Amino acid sequence: MISKIYFRLLVFAVVGLMLGSPLFAQIQDWPDDEREGIKINYTEAHVGSYTLPDPLTLNDGERVTSDKTWFDKRQPEILTLFEENQFGKTPGAPKNLSFDVFDQGTLVFDGKAIRKQVTVYFSKDTAGPKMDLLIYLPAKAEKPVAVLLNIGFVANSSKINDPGVKRGMIWDRDHQLVPAPEKSFFGQFDPMPLIENGFGFASVYYGDIDPDFDGGIPYGVRSLYLKTGQTAFAPDEWGAISAWAWGLSRAMDYFETDKGIDSKRVALFGISRLGKTVLWTAAHDPRFALVIASCSGEGGAALSRRNYGETIKLITLPDRYDYQFCGNYARYGDDPNQNPVDAHMLLSLIAPRPVLLQTGNTDKWSDPKGEFLAVVAANPVYQLLGQDGIGTSQMPKTGQAILRPQGYYMHDGGHGTVASDWDVFIEYLKKYL
Repeated sequence: MISKIYFRLLVFAVVGLMLGSPLFAQIQDWPDDEREGIKINYTEAHVGSYTLPDPLTLNDGERVTSDKTWFDKRQPEILTLFEENQFGKTPGAPKNLSFDVFDQGTLVFDGKAIRKQVTVYFSKDTAGPKMDLLIYLPAKAEKPVAVLLNIGFVANSSKINDPGVKRGMIWDRDHQLVPAPEKSFFGQFDPMPLIENGFGFASVYYGDIDPDFDGGIPYGVRSLYLKTGQTAFAPDEWGAISAWAWGLSRAMDYFETDKGIDSKRVALFGISRLGKTVLWTAAHDPRFALVIASCSGEGGAALSRRNYGETIKLITLPDRYDYQFCGNYARYGDDPNQNPVDAHMLLSLIAPRPVLLQTGNTDKWSDPKGEFLAVVAANPVYQLLGQDGIGTSQMPKTGQAILRPQGYYMHDGGHGTVASDWDVFIEYLKKYL
């Protein structure tokens, strides 16, 4: 029997919202669409009914009533379910992991920051898969600082306007490694607001870890774990998202060796598929203290059981993003209700650590409402572990940030971030990191 708190949350999420509650009026209905013969729903009244699995009920039906039972039994159960059914199992840290700190500390940005650059080697073969880690720390810091680690779509040298950054290599549209352009078409990132608020900033290019295309296994870190003659992994073994998350954990391995970084206060940030990645990283690696996930959508923070926007069936099509997940995930495309997990359970795995979800009110593909409902449904776990969680079941208006241990913020706009989002992110970091 589910708890009264969780029952009320389920009633609110599954019944009340289907009646077109005015609390969510800022997410306007939109004409339905179709991709590859699959209908896409953008009408709230057509979401359909669903029941979420209770994160506080063990596989054997026993209720979780203590933090000890959560950490000893239920959290490991849920983690295994995600490994087997969505992201895939991953290996631990490699035995031959090594770090080459080739830039040990250069004053930059008018002497306000110290730049460090590290190459993380995943094996003894220095010509094999490796990751460049770019770090900026406040120059005047008198003790180890908290750091925001960003996994991004572009090389570090394209991301930051700093001529001293090692020029990176990127995967082009033809799946070839080519020198990174001088500037990213996404625009460049200014780390100084973080530095001026006492935080460090670190960045990695996800393509250094594993390529973002189907058939990329031989060229990334997963190739190190293929057996002789093997070209693919089992249906319950890691996809690309798990590989990227594995790489972020290797960055944490380095942070634990750097005396200028407080490795107990490292936050994660990623957008879209990399928003999914940082959520899974934190769920899998408790060393990360905080997560900011932007528009992570399906397979991330949005509830899969809601028939709205992108769905499991769409994201796992062979010509789309099936390679990002384990093979078993596609089994739930026709009926997400059969999946033993959903997004609220992914958020629950991170509890009681702070998580801020940032969405956009026109990013219907990623289902911003579905992300908020996942936060609400994860709230009982945060409460069990002594946190207030989201503190409300009422979705905030566009531009109104909820900066609690379970945070939520929806800007006026679409997929990804806008400049003003960073004011919210820094406020959240200052509050919890």
